[in-house]
Amino acid sequence: MSPFRATAPITKSWDHFEFTVDDGVATLTFNRPEKLNALTFDVYADLRDLVTELPHRGDVKVLVITGRGRGFCSGGDVEEIIGELQKMETAELLEFTRMTGAVVKALRETPIPVIAAVNGVAAGAGSVIALASDFRVLAKSAKFAFLFTKVGLAGADMGSAYLLPRLVGLGRATELLMLGDKLESARAEAIGLATSVVEDADLTSTAAALARRLADGPALAYSTTKVLLTRELDMDLGSSIELEAMTQALLMTAHDHKEFYAAWSAGRSPQWTGR
Repeated sequence: MSPFRATAPITKSWDHFEFTVDDGVATLTFNRPEKLNALTFDVYADLRDLVTELPHRGDVKVLVITGRGRGFCSGGDVEEIIGELQKMETAELLEFTRMTGAVVKALRETPIPVIAAVNGVAAGAGSVIALASDFRVLAKSAKFAFLFTKVGLAGADMGSAYLLPRLVGLGRATELLMLGDKLESARAEAIGLATSVVEDADLTSTAAALARRLADGPALAYSTTKVLLTRELDMDLGSSIELEAMTQALLMTAHDHKEFYAAWSAGRSPQWTGR
């Protein structure tokens, strides 16, 4: 565990989804297959807290998010969330929407690579959770639907209007967020929303292979790359170059960079430690 965790304990178990860690690879599985893994208030809160804890655990180098059954995540549960929201005052509603946004903020700001292994439908908040991940590996049967306008809400939710245009361009983001239509996996790949599309039967193994590659690689280099990609989205060129210069100078003192040179000199493969 990180020495900078202070006295707060690491959560040992999570009640509202499955969570496992195996040799540096953490896997979070939404587990409400009878409702296509629709989210509840508790799932949102636990997801936010888990992702925030991950860098402090010390045993996680990559996170895989997937769903049990036929769906990745169908968004907020109509009965357990949308029905309850009708009873809330403005201040309570704002507390809820800030919590959902905090999930995306945590996913983008964690220095750990996140892979969304999208099986079946990713709709509403489920589509934004996949969007906020670093890699999106899709089964052929997967579908996206940013369907917020179809329930009478703004298509811009949980940071989607910030992230999606930067990934697929303003024109396509406008189409997806405003119309809320289903997006098949083939088109998701064509417009750059999917990292890759594979046969349904190959989704788990493909995501696992990518996770293994990330977990076995230079973790410090991967984490700083993610942090800089996130921070530089709104920087001017000069600020970006200076930040990258300072980062590279720092990583030139790291163990992994020295290990690369030692391995190259000896004609062997590097043994990465993430330090």
